[in-house]
Amino acid sequence: MTNLRVEPFILPAANLGLENPLPVFRDPNIGHPVDFEANHIPPEDREGLGWATGSRVLPYRIQDGYDRAREPREFLSVVLENEFLRVRVLPEVGGKVWSIFAKPENRELLLSNPVYQPGNLALRNAWTSGGIEWNIGQVGHHYHTCETLHAGVLDGPGGAPVLRLYAWERVKRVPYHLDLCLPGGARFLYVRVRIINPHDHDLPMYWWTNMGVPEYPGGRVIAPADTAYHGLKVWDCPVINGIDYSYCTQIKRSYDLFFRILPGRRPWEVSLDRNGAGILHTSTARLRGRKLFAWGMNQGGRRWQEFLHAPGYNNKEIQAGLAYTQSHSARMPAGAQWTWTEAMGYFAMNSRKAHSADWQEAYTAAGEVLESALPRAEVERMDGALAEIAGKPVRRLICRGPGWAALELQRAAKQGDNAGIPSELSFEADDLTPAQMPWLALLEQGALPETDPKAEPGHFQIQSEWQALLENSLTRGGDHWLTWFHLGVMKLEAGDADGARSAWETSLRRPPSSWAWRNLAVWHLRQGDVAAAAAAYDQALRTGSAPVAIAVEYSRHLLRINDVPALGALLARLPDEMRGHERLRLAAAWVALHEGRFDEVRVALRGQFATIQEGERSLSDLWFALHEREAAKEAGTEVNEALKARVRQECPPPWEIDFRMSVEGADLYIPPQATQ
Repeated sequence: MTNLRVEPFILPAANLGLENPLPVFRDPNIGHPVDFEANHIPPEDREGLGWATGSRVLPYRIQDGYDRAREPREFLSVVLENEFLRVRVLPEVGGKVWSIFAKPENRELLLSNPVYQPGNLALRNAWTSGGIEWNIGQVGHHYHTCETLHAGVLDGPGGAPVLRLYAWERVKRVPYHLDLCLPGGARFLYVRVRIINPHDHDLPMYWWTNMGVPEYPGGRVIAPADTAYHGLKVWDCPVINGIDYSYCTQIKRSYDLFFRILPGRRPWEVSLDRNGAGILHTSTARLRGRKLFAWGMNQGGRRWQEFLHAPGYNNKEIQAGLAYTQSHSARMPAGAQWTWTEAMGYFAMNSRKAHSADWQEAYTAAGEVLESALPRAEVERMDGALAEIAGKPVRRLICRGPGWAALELQRAAKQGDNAGIPSELSFEADDLTPAQMPWLALLEQGALPETDPKAEPGHFQIQSEWQALLENSLTRGGDHWLTWFHLGVMKLEAGDADGARSAWETSLRRPPSSWAWRNLAVWHLRQGDVAAAAAAYDQALRTGSAPVAIAVEYSRHLLRINDVPALGALLARLPDEMRGHERLRLAAAWVALHEGRFDEVRVALRGQFATIQEGERSLSDLWFALHEREAAKEAGTEVNEALKARVRQECPPPWEIDFRMSVEGADLYIPPQATQ
């Protein structure tokens, strides 16, 4: 029999910190058009490629308040266990499956991260590596990845307990749930996913199940595909430019490989060690995409591994999605419900065949072992069995997520609307927290409560229904700075730039706030007026009690336009507690470099920088700029292209600050390290 239990799970954990109070507006380029002919995209792969893939965050807020000071923290965990597997899930970390332990083999199948350490890789910034993550709605690591999901228990097939994780995604406004089941005697964990489009229009839908797995030295990833996307180009698989990309420890730089599993073939992927053993992921047909991501064997890729985990814990990712690549959005019809079932567990095959130079022999042999160990018909049977409980509510609630779905249900009920959230996904008034209270007041009392403009403006809404309520409140006691501020946020997010500017200018007259000035700075940047943006940022910092987030944004703007004197003046007038922010310390280092205070730059580069972003090269760029200036000073010359090239050859950045994942840092090769 399967045991489901709730127990504490203690990890060394960084503090997630407070959310950033500033709204981050959507990319004005809603999609990213692709030149199909120039990129030789097959006609059958063109639907949805580049559609609605522009970055979006609102109505969510950025999570960038974390640090790297880890202390023991107790997480709520749910454990599913039978004779063969022990599965640990953390609802407070986006419902991540933190561990799948194969008991007979005494083997952890996932990269079970030994620490909780957010890094700057997700749509909202904070993201943790390892385990299994469920990415929905928008291209990127999803909005809930460092947020609590609702979780509860219900009875599944044969009486086996099922863990249900569920949430309401606020950007696309779709409910979804995952039912995790580990039947008695089963060697595989089953997860049935259900997404509901409650709208009367099609949605650009995105889903990728992301599995962080150990990076076995000499290990291989296999999928039943003869071609793959790499760099948005179709290649024969797996050898590209003479290198076998199914072996990630052969590739110096980070890379993606999207396997093109043709319709009709069973979709699956395995990650195996030298001996042909590891982890399997398969699914029913809807989840057709499969991907391999590796950090690369150069210094930057290795540094990222240590930065997100701990020494000796190296991972790669195998993923499964609704489309061939993560540059696609799948067209989800109005009113549709999409479901599929995934299965994952221990997998082993003949090592010679697993590592055959004949790719087709390798994936054919793996497919035969898969069909014997887990027949396709068995996954279909479990899909049908779990479908029978999809409409049932949980019998016991384990934890509650954010209260936005409960608020949406109250709005819909008051306005005679249908929120499209099925009753079996229980979002209740008890879910509501102070974050929702101002909007509940708008709904029930007709206006947002006016607050001190020195206080944070609170959480955001972008739905047209809330915008209508807010506009109606102007004649019902809501004509104050906060109402106009939020109206401007809604308007710019909806593409009404002129309306947004007018709203924020009105907000400044009722009375002025740093928040409205900051948003006007963003507005000016979108118009290409960098001088007006700088003036608005300056006003924001001189109005009220502006938060450090505005100073950080302003400093980045001044760095982008290379106005170092203005940046120095800005930093000089900030209070000490602001200047201690890691991004302002980095900005101060650029000022020190410009003014020839090289020792200060070296001190700054020895600091901790928790929020370095995936793909960011600011620390290595500062390192190179420092050595260029020093070399030029010693030679009595100016910095030129020849000197820059020599510095990059002779002065590679040290391990601690090298986060380069591109070709530039590829020659700093680090041999494969032992994994857990």
